[in-house]
Formats: sequence, C-alpha cells, structure tokens
Amino acid sequence: MSINQPDFKEVLGQISRLIAITTTVLLLMVAVIFIGVLASGPTEDWHSLYVESPDVILSEKMTLENAVEYQSQDIQYGYELITNTDQLIGMTVDDESMRYTGNVLRCSSCHLQGGTQSYGIALVGVTDRFPQFRGRENKEGTLSERINGCMTRSMNGIPLPENGKEMKAMLAYISWLDDYFGEDASSVAPGLKPIELPNRAVDLAKGEAIFNQQCTVCHQSNGQGLASSDTSGASYTYPPLWGDYSYNNGAGMHRVITAAQFIKYNMPFGITHESAILSDEDAYDVAGYMNSHHRPLRDHLDLDFPDRKRKPMSTPYGPYVDDFSSEQHKYGPYPPIAEYYKEVYQMTKKK
Repeated sequence: MSINQPDFKEVLGQISRLIAITTTVLLLMVAVIFIGVLASGPTEDWHSLYVESPDVILSEKMTLENAVEYQSQDIQYGYELITNTDQLIGMTVDDESMRYTGNVLRCSSCHLQGGTQSYGIALVGVTDRFPQFRGRENKEGTLSERINGCMTRSMNGIPLPENGKEMKAMLAYISWLDDYFGEDASSVAPGLKPIELPNRAVDLAKGEAIFNQQCTVCHQSNGQGLASSDTSGASYTYPPLWGDYSYNNGAGMHRVITAAQFIKYNMPFGITHESAILSDEDAYDVAGYMNSHHRPLRDHLDLDFPDRKRKPMSTPYGPYVDDFSSEQHKYGPYPPIAEYYKEVYQMTKKK
C-alpha cells in the first residue's frame, strides 16, 4: 500500500505543528517554575551553600586556595606571602631589596595550612586578639609588631615596613580568614595544645632515635630538609630544622615545650591533633634533640622579657630570676621550675 504525495505532506505538517505546540508548552512550564522560585526567594538549601564575603558570594565548600582567588589583590598577595614566603621575600629572591627573610622557611612552616589548622598556630581569629600585651617586650603590641617578631626570629630576617605593601597584605589576609570561616571560625583551635610534661630532663638519645624513625623522610637524616626541585632559589618542600637556614635561637620554637606541643599534634606532617601518633614524652624528647643543634644566633637576647618573672621557663637563655641552670631551662625537668614560680611569685608557668 502506498501513500500519495499530498497525504504525505499533510502528515508531515501535522507532526511539525504537534512538535511546535509541545515545545511552547514546555517553555511556558519552565518559565512558570522559574518565576515561582524568584518570587519565593532563595531556598534554605541554596542559602546553606553560600556565605557573605567582602568581595564575592563564596561557597563554604570552596578550598582556601580557590576561595582566595576571588578576593582582593591584598588578600591574594597576603596568602602568597604566608604560603610562599621564600619565593617572594626570601633570602635569594632576585630583587635584593625584597630579601626580608634570612632563612628558607615559610610562614606556613609553623602556621600550618595557610594558618587554618587547629593547634597548628592558626591565624584564624588573631586579628581580634590584638593589640595584645607581650611579655617579651613587656608592653602592649600590635599585630604588625608581632609579625615582625616572627620576621626577625623565626625567619631570622629583618622587619617588614609597617606601612608597606607586604605588611598590609598579610594583615588583610589574616583578617579575611575570619570571613572565610564565618560562624565556624571558633572551631579552629588557636595556638598550641598542651602536653603533659615528664618530670625529667630531655633524653637526647631517645630523641635522636625518634627523629630517625619519624622525621627523616621529610627533614632528612641531617635535619636539613628537602630542597624543592620545581622552584627557583633556596626553596624547600620540607624545611631545615637546624643549621644556618633555620630559625634562630630567639624564636619561640627554640623552646622545648613550645616545640614539643607543635610536634605532638602536627607531626609527622599530615596528622592533626585528632590523629596524633607520638606520645607526649616522644614529642618532648625529639623537640629537645631538634633544639640541641646549631642554629643562627640572635643578638641582644638579654633584652627579652624585661620583667624576668614573665620569661617562659623553657627559654634557653638568661638572665633568670631563679637559681635553676640554663641547662635545666633548656632541657628540663620543668615541674620543679613551675613549682618554684608558683610558690615564690604566685605565677602559673606552662611553657
């Protein structure tokens, strides 16, 4: 049976009209749904995915690195200064006027994950804690002054100009971290988590054994770290822990208690305070071993802590207002020192 030409054309016409009507109906339905969504406002589910940021509507699920890309140039530069310090203001950068640090560390060597790791000396919430009284200077100091304390001690360098581009960028980034976390900012634990101090001196032999077991994969057997092969200059994937290119003897990390707290809840690299693998005594001994080696020497340490009573008990240099030796202040045991300050000065010493 065959279909003649006129009948075939009529069928095609009917099909075309049906397709056109169906398409029009579908488009109208989509338009109605879209108008309804706009009229009712954003749903709770949509709102939960986004938070207000000064520069952009920012997804809470966005990584720190990606979120920074949507921020101001100051914030972006501040992030780079924290995480790639050696490449921007390090000791071997091409522009000699930008050589502010005197070693190969990065700010993020201590302020882990861009300053966002709990008990990893986080920078979240720091802006609101300044101005702050600092015993080392015995006065109230600004956050800029605190940053320059790191620059001249942990980074073994020179101060950043307080009104310079670099300082402003760091301050902008640190402040922005509170916006990035929003209501969750309080979930990032500040500072370092305490450990239980053994009532004995550091066991250097034990510390060396722990270092060889746990630390050499990253920091090498000589403690000099692992140089990066894909960046220029003196850049390290894992930083040196002692020697000429590490922190100087005036840095907070040169105190055994401070270093032990940091190591316990952040090392080996990749663990967190919730997944620590070292015991308190292991961290204590390896911190002492790390700080038993040569490192850069800072001048005028005798000027630190004008009120000597405020000096942390694990500060490895005098003068002190007690009769304990420099050796005991450096390597412990610390409970007797803490008891002395509690009895004589009514002061509670924890570090």
